[in-house]
Amino acid sequence: MSEDRPTEDRHIPVLRDRCINLLAPGIEAAEAAGRTAVVVDATLGMGGHTEAMLERFPALHVIGIDRDQQALALAGERLAAYQDRTDLVHAVYDEVADVVRDLGFDFIDGALFDLGVSSMQLDERERGFAYSYDAPLDMRMDTSRGRTAADIVNTYDEAELVSIIRRWGEEKFAGRIASAIVAARTKAPFTTTGELVEAIRSVVPAAAARTGGHPAKRTFQALRIEVNEELDVLERAIPSALSVLGVGGRVVVMSYHSLEDRIVKDIFAAGSRSSAPKGFPVELEEHKAQLKRLTKGTEVPTEQEIAENPRAASAKLRAVERIRATMDGARS
Repeated sequence: MSEDRPTEDRHIPVLRDRCINLLAPGIEAAEAAGRTAVVVDATLGMGGHTEAMLERFPALHVIGIDRDQQALALAGERLAAYQDRTDLVHAVYDEVADVVRDLGFDFIDGALFDLGVSSMQLDERERGFAYSYDAPLDMRMDTSRGRTAADIVNTYDEAELVSIIRRWGEEKFAGRIASAIVAARTKAPFTTTGELVEAIRSVVPAAAARTGGHPAKRTFQALRIEVNEELDVLERAIPSALSVLGVGGRVVVMSYHSLEDRIVKDIFAAGSRSSAPKGFPVELEEHKAQLKRLTKGTEVPTEQEIAENPRAASAKLRAVERIRATMDGARS
């Protein structure tokens, strides 16, 4: 079983050095000002990025957030040597601002988001995230609450299924797949990933599977996003982190598909341009950009990183720095 391997052997942090290098100036500025730098790892996972940050910056304090209690437990073991410099919190990453304030911090010097499903969640068969082996049809990142993928495929009507598979999975055969699901569940409800894969295979043309990868890939992505409300959470999470980010602090985000990246791009773009009305003769202070983009478009892993960690292949990295305090008394 994969869980018998040490956590550090099960998790290779994506773009680790680049992420830390982007966060470093905010941390160093805090230290130069004589205060303890605080960074939020909003998607802690198994703690690889946080471990590297704590090793590099001996005075840094990290708030690690994860909705997955199993991941939190594993990260806690990995980070045991740093427990006096960490707060590990069971929460969803759109709760960043609340977590920061509840812990007694006024603002943070950086935030890191590594979005999507984690290596651990993919490796643990009983979680039901992977289409490559049969497992309970679950897909919850937080197994303590919420509906499962089985609940969705067994209760959503055909139009709802078409909508989420097309929208979240960007699947062109969404109609066929939804129809197959509805037909199959009239005989028996879906309980395993294998049953769902079989229903999808029955209607996706073999030629499409040869050129587009596993025929269930996009449908599984769509269900995972729906189960965990990932895009809705993300739309709240980035503003939440920015609301407690001090001037000079940085937010770094890694996304893994176009839907995530589009949300991050739009939020960062909005904050990095003037909000002055078109034709306004003078740019007032409150109209000035609050953010500076640190990446030109998206950055992607090197060939070497992809060879070491194939799951990094689709990663897209964006980062911004807060360059101006907000008008609501924000941090400086």
